[in-house]
Amino acid sequence: MSDVIISDATDAVKTARLRLPEAFDKPLGKRLLPYATLTLLLAPTVYAAFAFGVSPARILEGLTRLGNIIAFMLPPHIWIRWEEWREILEGLGETAVMAFLGTLLGAVVALPLALLGAKNIMPLSWLRLISRRGFDALRAVEQIILALIFIRAFGLGPMAGILAIAVSEIGTFAKLFAEAIENTSRRPVDGVKASGGSHFQAIRYAIIPQSLPVILSIILYNFESNARSGTILGIVGAGGIGFLLADRMHAFRWPEAWSIILMIIAMVYIIDAASAWLRKRLI
Repeated sequence: MSDVIISDATDAVKTARLRLPEAFDKPLGKRLLPYATLTLLLAPTVYAAFAFGVSPARILEGLTRLGNIIAFMLPPHIWIRWEEWREILEGLGETAVMAFLGTLLGAVVALPLALLGAKNIMPLSWLRLISRRGFDALRAVEQIILALIFIRAFGLGPMAGILAIAVSEIGTFAKLFAEAIENTSRRPVDGVKASGGSHFQAIRYAIIPQSLPVILSIILYNFESNARSGTILGIVGAGGIGFLLADRMHAFRWPEAWSIILMIIAMVYIIDAASAWLRKRLI
C-alpha cells in the first residue's frame, strides 16, 4: 500500500514539474550568486598579480632573500654587559608604559563621549549621529600617522606615542563603550526611576554597573594590542623598544634585532597573562 502511495506521489511531482518547470528551479539570481561571489573574490587577486608585478620568479627571489635574513639573525645575540641589557629593558619599559598610558587616557576621555553616542542615554538623534561620526573619524586615522603628526609637534620620544595611542583609542573605545551601554537591560533603569531616582542616578546605578564588565574587558584587550602597536610607533621615532629595533636593523645587526624581537614576544606574553589574570579577577 505504501509503495503505491509513494509511486502516485512521485508521478504527481513529475507531472507538476513538466507543467510548471519554473516552480521547481532556483531563481536566476540564486543560481548566479555563487559565480558572482567567486568572481568578486578572484578579481582583486588577479588585478593585484598584474598591477603589483607578482610573479613566481619574484616570489622565489623574495623567499631566498628572506632565508638569508633569517640566517643572519641566527643565533640570537646575548648581551653580556649590564649597560646593554639596561638599554633594552628601558626600551621595553617605555613601550609598555606608552601602551598603558595611551590606553588609560583614551578610555578616560572615551567613557563620557560614549554616553553621547548611546541611544538609551542620549535622546537627541542628531547629537548621537554627530558623536558616532566623530568616533568613526578618529578611528579612521591610523596610529602611525598620528604618531608622525605628534612627533612633528612634540618631538621624538614616548610622548608622541602616548598621544597617538590615546587619540586613536578614543574613537575605538567610544564606539565600543556606546554599544556596550546600549546592550544593557532596561529593567534596572525602570527600578531606579520607580524608586524616585533621577536620570543621572539611573545611569550611575543601573546602566554603568551592567556595562562595566564589558568595558573593562575591552580596555584590557586593547591594552594588549597597543603593547604590540607601540613597537611600530617606536620605529617611526616615538621611542620605546621599536626605536632600538629599527636602529639595529638599519645597522644590519641582525642577531641583536632577532634578540630584541624575542624580547618583544616575551613582553607581549607577560602582558597577555597579566591581562587574563585581571580579567578573571575583575570581571
